[in-house]
Amino acid sequence: DLSAPNLAKEMHVGHLRSTIIGDAVSRVLEFLGDTVIRQNHVGDWGTQFGMLMAYLQENPITSDELSDLENFYRAAKKRFDESEEFADRARGLVVKLQAGDEECLKLWTRFKDISLSHCQKTYELLNVKLTMADVMGESAYNDDLANVINDLKAKGMLVESKGAQCVFLDEFKTAEGEPLPVIVQKADGGYLYATTDLAAVRYRSNVLKADRALYFVDQRQALHFNQVFEVARKAGFVGHPMDMEHMGFGTMNGADGRPFKTRDGGTVKLIDLLTEAKERAYTLVKEKNPELPEDELRAIGQVVGIDAVKYADLSKHRTSDYSFNFELMLNFEGNTAPYLLYAYTRVAGVFRKLGKGFDEVDGKIVLEAAQEQDLAARLAQFGEILNNVAEKGTPHVLCAYLYDVAGLFSSFYENCPILAAETPEQQQSRLRLAALTGRTLKQGLELLGLETLERM
Repeated sequence: DLSAPNLAKEMHVGHLRSTIIGDAVSRVLEFLGDTVIRQNHVGDWGTQFGMLMAYLQENPITSDELSDLENFYRAAKKRFDESEEFADRARGLVVKLQAGDEECLKLWTRFKDISLSHCQKTYELLNVKLTMADVMGESAYNDDLANVINDLKAKGMLVESKGAQCVFLDEFKTAEGEPLPVIVQKADGGYLYATTDLAAVRYRSNVLKADRALYFVDQRQALHFNQVFEVARKAGFVGHPMDMEHMGFGTMNGADGRPFKTRDGGTVKLIDLLTEAKERAYTLVKEKNPELPEDELRAIGQVVGIDAVKYADLSKHRTSDYSFNFELMLNFEGNTAPYLLYAYTRVAGVFRKLGKGFDEVDGKIVLEAAQEQDLAARLAQFGEILNNVAEKGTPHVLCAYLYDVAGLFSSFYENCPILAAETPEQQQSRLRLAALTGRTLKQGLELLGLETLERM
């Protein structure tokens, strides 16, 4: 369960972490031989759609204008906040939508399609393996919500509290020791996130037959998921044995350590952030290589910029908060994407001079120098590192490992001449060690969802 943006508006920077951490862990699990089912649990249901539909009724517009969802959403929200009559109409439309009204469904589908195409552009730029086929939004569980309530009732688990239907679990109490309710139906009959999440757990266990469900959602939702998992287990919704794990993560803040905002206090669109990263990287690469043709500079800039943003995030422990800083992430020194990309191009450069691929060298690896031994020992731990990432959902472990490998290669490269080795046997051995390093760096970066470059 990863990414899961709200579909009434464009993806913002807050969606970065779930998307790329989930993507990296999925890639590692797949590489290790697991069957991975990606579920993009998008927010495609609820009041915000009523609000948008009500506004569209008042202001019929063309689909071109609608493609700027952000402004449209803002205008609708303003109407919603200012006019009680408009807000009531919006709520009425949600009820009609939930009842399957044809006109409402048509409008809703239009919003959804526009929004998903925006998401898809962002996913492609981010180089994450998410497609339209992975979308399984809140609306997908709509028909099962009443069943969830009835099944909880049949199990004797529901208690009415202030008109709402709740489940009380002994495991969860307030700070004062009072029982903490998991509300599954509001007094007005409306459902909540918990209801949808319970339906999703049931679907993932009984229909998808998953053995393990990993939820890449902000750690502020920890209580919510622990409650949902517990209710699902007690209610017998987990028919096929399935481990449920909330892979929480911290917040990405601005350079000042405060929540990431635009100058006027709005949310930063993810696509804008990625575009700026590409531009900054392009400028940097152009300064270092003014002689390269424009299209090559642009291509390198895109890889360096996007990789830098992703790596700066993935290299931190997912549970920690971090401050977003372009200067640091685009630095060619330290634990950054540019440093690792450069390390990889150095290995690729050796083989380019030789006119051979990594797989075209043979001969026995003989470890003589300390630098060779250190590098080889670290390379041998790759499998163990990947198992660790798969088990704990922690890509930063793989980042730290690749950074280590790059550093060890650097000292091997400086102390153990490869192309100027003393004997043909020694040269073959060192070439094989370099090839193994190149393959490990490329594979490791690919598993993090980062593209590599043959030259920089």
